[in-house]
Amino acid sequence: MSLIKRDFPMLTNLTDFFDDDWLQARFAKDWTPAINVVENDENYEIEVAAPGMRKQDFQVSIENGVLTVTGKTEKEEEEKTKNYTRREFSTRSFTKAFTLPDNVDEEAMKAKYDDGILRLTIAKTEKVLPPKKEVHID
Repeated sequence: MSLIKRDFPMLTNLTDFFDDDWLQARFAKDWTPAINVVENDENYEIEVAAPGMRKQDFQVSIENGVLTVTGKTEKEEEEKTKNYTRREFSTRSFTKAFTLPDNVDEEAMKAKYDDGILRLTIAKTEKVLPPKKEVHID
């Protein structure tokens, strides 16, 4: 008797087709909007493309040098007629985090939502370098 490895490509293709990434892409409620990050001499600008959302659907926070942008929107629709009832709902949400450089003024951040674009402006400060420290070698 000998042991022979058998490869069943059809079975492999099916398991690849139904892997976690495929299921998550089809049925997940999370999505990632398009994001642009621009740096100029005075500030950093972050643009988040989130059409169909309202400004109250966003939460923006800075903690320990990390900027976090979260958005969540829910939509519910119901239609009743003589013979049937149709009810639809959808939920979209995202969370995106950015590690901020040392040369930003976290207190001077501005946010504005207009025409489907959330614009965040973070002012730059003078980069303060820590003093040089000599380390003694034993």
